Amino acid sequence: MVANWLNPSAWALEPEQSTFAPTSRWSNKDMDPVPVHLRTWATWNYVAYWISDAANLPAWELASSMLAVGLNWRQALAAIAVGHTIIAVVMVLNGTIGARLHVGFPVLNRSSFGFWFSYFSVLSRVILALFWFGIQTYSGSECVNQMIQAIWPSAVRIPNHLSPSSGITTRGMMCYFIYWIIQFPIMLISPQKIRYFFLFKAMIVPAAWIAILIWAMVKVPPNISLANQQSTVSGSALVWAWFSSMNSALGNYATLAVNIPDFTRYAKNERAQYIQAILIPTLFTLTGFVGIAVTSAGKPTTLIANWNRAPKFFAALSYLIATLGTNISANSLSAANDMMVLFPRYINIRRGQIICAILGGWALAPWEILASAPGFLNFMSGYTIFLGPFAGIMVADVNFIYWLVHKCKVDVPAMYDHKGRYQYWNGLNWRVAVALLFSVFPSFPGLISSINPNIKVGNSIHIFDIAWLYGFFTAGFLHWSLSMLFPAHETFMDAAVLEVYEPEKDTDSSL
Repeated sequence: MVANWLNPSAWALEPEQSTFAPTSRWSNKDMDPVPVHLRTWATWNYVAYWISDAANLPAWELASSMLAVGLNWRQALAAIAVGHTIIAVVMVLNGTIGARLHVGFPVLNRSSFGFWFSYFSVLSRVILALFWFGIQTYSGSECVNQMIQAIWPSAVRIPNHLSPSSGITTRGMMCYFIYWIIQFPIMLISPQKIRYFFLFKAMIVPAAWIAILIWAMVKVPPNISLANQQSTVSGSALVWAWFSSMNSALGNYATLAVNIPDFTRYAKNERAQYIQAILIPTLFTLTGFVGIAVTSAGKPTTLIANWNRAPKFFAALSYLIATLGTNISANSLSAANDMMVLFPRYINIRRGQIICAILGGWALAPWEILASAPGFLNFMSGYTIFLGPFAGIMVADVNFIYWLVHKCKVDVPAMYDHKGRYQYWNGLNWRVAVALLFSVFPSFPGLISSINPNIKVGNSIHIFDIAWLYGFFTAGFLHWSLSMLFPAHETFMDAAVLEVYEPEKDTDSSL
């Protein structure tokens, strides 16, 4: 029995009978185009999803960094609104191709980057998703800490038996484990059914946060709390602070802007996901205002620490639910989809989420990262220098090139075939490589300076201040231009191949 479990073949997955992949090595049921009966996401599901996702702690705390660099509350809200308007447009543009072809980002990306070069963007996103999964899990554990203290105030006196160098206390580790246990079974819900959890979160969390907002505005009226938040910079310093803040707003959902097809592939039709264009800037701007009005954009779990027991518990519970939904949608599902493409014979979405829970939740030890590695945190936060170009290349490829060059004629089976038409040159689309070269490297000096402030890079720091915008437009323009000037003729087709061929089944009962 144990020998069978240790045999890799015992863990092998099988693709759909109608899969486009030449062998099971290249696909499985979760990776194949979504069949009609599993295309269950309607417009109201995307409404619930984004109401759910906007109610998250990083969005609440986003304005704190903007006020810290010298913006007033109006300038901060404007940066949030403009940044999320841009990201909303990108979401819809990149999401449409997922809703049309019903294929996830890692597979779609092969038609842009080339079959083998696409693994660079996939690996990049796996690492990023695992890292942020751990960080968000630690944030959720702080909510558990407040809930336990609300029920048992004496919990604050639990003695610490861990080394000071570990970056976490015994009580903190207990809370972290409890949150991880709560989160784990929810991660195992399928993408088709997780929409009901998002609906639950969309009903509970905003209602709780509105109640907290009302409490805050009664306690300290806006004409007092907001009047004290004045801009402390002016001139060119104000301009660059504002653009840097907008870049932070863009970076907040830079990952999801790239992998949004992982969710829109389940859409009933293309129109179902168009609502994102309106919802995203509206909801995230409102969340930013709540963060400013309630805590002056401070940390919510610190705000409720001195509340009475009942309100502390329910406020912390709302933060916990908020963190759960965001961590699953933005991190664990993304990591699972990417890991599935790396090893499709052995990893499906559920197994990928389990691996993410173990690696991101425990192997990376996020409490140690938060306690002792500010430079590493800055590096991961600066990873938008890659995500902006990835998004720009996708927008250029699945919109302008898809419509103007290929006339909507794509070959979905070739996206599953390492010897197909999207192999380009040895699996690499050199046009994308050139676009990445000129869109990523100019931001590197600023990234280095953000990791080690002692390294001075002069005015080149400003490119890093707008790294997502610079990378997005530079990579998108270069990829589109090179594809127009040097078209990849091997990807041209007389007609699109979109649907999966359903072979006739033999009904002979003797077989």
